[in-house]
Amino acid sequence: MARGRGPAGELPADVLLVSLGSTSGLRAVDDALAGALGRAGARVALVRASAPPRVRTMALTDLAWALAARRAAVAGIRRHRPRAIVYGSVGAALLWPRPGAIRLDAAMAANRPGRHGAWQRPRERLLLARCPLLVPQSAEALAEVPLPRPGAVVVPPPVDVSAAPLPWEARDVAAVTYAADPHKKGLDRVLAAWARARRPGELLVVCGAPAGAVAAAAGGRVPEGVQDAGRLSPAVFADVLGRSRAFVTAPRREDHGLVQLEALAAGTRLVTTTAPGAYVALSVARAAAPRLVVDRPDDPAALAAAVRRALDAPRGDGEADDAERGRAILRERFAPARVDAVVREQLLPALLR
Repeated sequence: MARGRGPAGELPADVLLVSLGSTSGLRAVDDALAGALGRAGARVALVRASAPPRVRTMALTDLAWALAARRAAVAGIRRHRPRAIVYGSVGAALLWPRPGAIRLDAAMAANRPGRHGAWQRPRERLLLARCPLLVPQSAEALAEVPLPRPGAVVVPPPVDVSAAPLPWEARDVAAVTYAADPHKKGLDRVLAAWARARRPGELLVVCGAPAGAVAAAAGGRVPEGVQDAGRLSPAVFADVLGRSRAFVTAPRREDHGLVQLEALAAGTRLVTTTAPGAYVALSVARAAAPRLVVDRPDDPAALAAAVRRALDAPRGDGEADDAERGRAILRERFAPARVDAVVREQLLPALLR
């Protein structure tokens, strides 16, 4: 059936991307996918959910965001009359007004255990029965999706390694961590290890944590040698990453690890514990610098020792330059040009067939 022009003579969109946008990471990943689809020749419309009021539980939080995403999708469908829809996450699709492809870094079946996913997991199973296509960020994320499931095209978020990293000797921040979800990201574990590892004058910068979370994770006050930087703009956060010698994390679950990959792209050494979840960055960390991967997540002494290994070993020290090895792996697996090729050759044809 022919479709006429929309408001102000707009042509119908090929793809409507419904972005949940509940975190800066989700917004960045959705923006990157929209850009790749546009470079592949598609007319793309991106709509984003408006942040709902804060509520107390995870189940209610998902409901509030799902309602906001539904409102954004309804308005986007009415305005852009798309041929295909991509929901930027399972959360964005939970209350969809029309079936579409689902982008995901983790399935609700995996990251919403127990009462936290009481309504989301059954709803996800219904979505999978009607979803025409999955667009997981990794093969690891796809493996967590319950069977039966639709066909999939794996499209990783791109990681740009084109900029030259700051020289080691010019980096004035010893370590940085990211703690938008302090419990999930293991902020308490990182702080306990830093208390053991830190030497006089060294600073750990905690980025992304809600107000008061750093003090709470440390037992009541922000420790000496720790800076609570709060929530930063993407540009400022990228600057902190690039000035840091080590990125330290000890997650209780990790769905992808995009921030860790961005740290490696900036030439920053990645110190991490193992964790359940897709955690794509873990395999990169093991390949780049296995001596900085800790297999005992709840052992602060082991994590502290890995932190010291990262901070004390200069580049070109005979262990090989693990920072550059990490950047090489990123070029091979996640370069924007490679991601664009997957979107152009596989994803867009699958969406519009």
